[in-house]
Amino acid sequence: MLDVLGLAPDDECVYRALLGRPHSTAMPLSDLLGLSRAAVEEALSRLVGWGLVSRSADERFTAAPPAMALGSLISQRRDGLRMAEHALVTFAEEHRAAMTGSSINDLIEVVTGVDAIRHRFLQVQHAARTQVRSFITAPFVALPPDENTAEPMALDRGVRFRAVLDRAVLAEPGIVHDAIDSLRNGVQLRVADDLPMKLVLADSDLGLVPLAMTPAGEPGAVLLHRSGLLDALDALFETVWRTAHPLELSSTAGASEAPVEVVPNSPTELDRRILALLLAGLTDLTTAAQLGLSPRTLHRRLRHLMDMAGVRTRMQLGAHAVRNGWTDPP
Repeated sequence: MLDVLGLAPDDECVYRALLGRPHSTAMPLSDLLGLSRAAVEEALSRLVGWGLVSRSADERFTAAPPAMALGSLISQRRDGLRMAEHALVTFAEEHRAAMTGSSINDLIEVVTGVDAIRHRFLQVQHAARTQVRSFITAPFVALPPDENTAEPMALDRGVRFRAVLDRAVLAEPGIVHDAIDSLRNGVQLRVADDLPMKLVLADSDLGLVPLAMTPAGEPGAVLLHRSGLLDALDALFETVWRTAHPLELSSTAGASEAPVEVVPNSPTELDRRILALLLAGLTDLTTAAQLGLSPRTLHRRLRHLMDMAGVRTRMQLGAHAVRNGWTDPP
């Protein structure tokens, strides 16, 4: 748990043991934890150096209060990260200046293999300072959306995320749940009929474009630095974004097959999800499968919505839903 602060597993074990056993010596701690005396003594030495443990003249050790000792370490790490972020900006500017006039080999890096592509995909997002933009298409070769650990970290530091999903992606198992989580965290999502490629852009500085399989059968990708080609991909994303359909899904948990609760002139949360997915272009069967409904229940709820809207066709229902904000989260 405390490895993020630089503590080794033995350090954490010894510190936790001392919290309830002040004035202990190394030998009983060694017996208690099942560690060698040498390992305990090394851990104690490090803990004393960090100020997490105090040592008396007779070689007895006492843990410092966590709020004071760990709080200080956390503050130091936080300050260090801020300094690293400032350094990142400086290094990025130096790198950008150095890349000006570089050869094509310096502007384009070929990446081969699932692990390498996954690593670069996460790196690109970590490098973003203001925004990350992406095209998401199936299949997910290097990293499924629910395993993208870089996204929440970037969101926490204020990076804006915009993603366009290929319509076919919405049929992937669990994708609606992932989309709801992303929307809840502030990611903006839109849906397009047919995206030309996978793509992730970090600011206007980096782009990763997965390619077809290599002759050896491995997936490949290219990492692009600032260049005319990257500018073209930037423009492509913005063009597709403007014409794509916004995806709005309620962010509370699970749909169910409960009977329709009649609320005059107001769709339920499940109704809003149904309308959002159908307006995004999913078929009835795919929509029902994503929401855990039977086709019969889906059709019953649609009939209820049409009656509520006073319309006779699906097209009229869609127009009424958009006009009256029925697809917006409540």
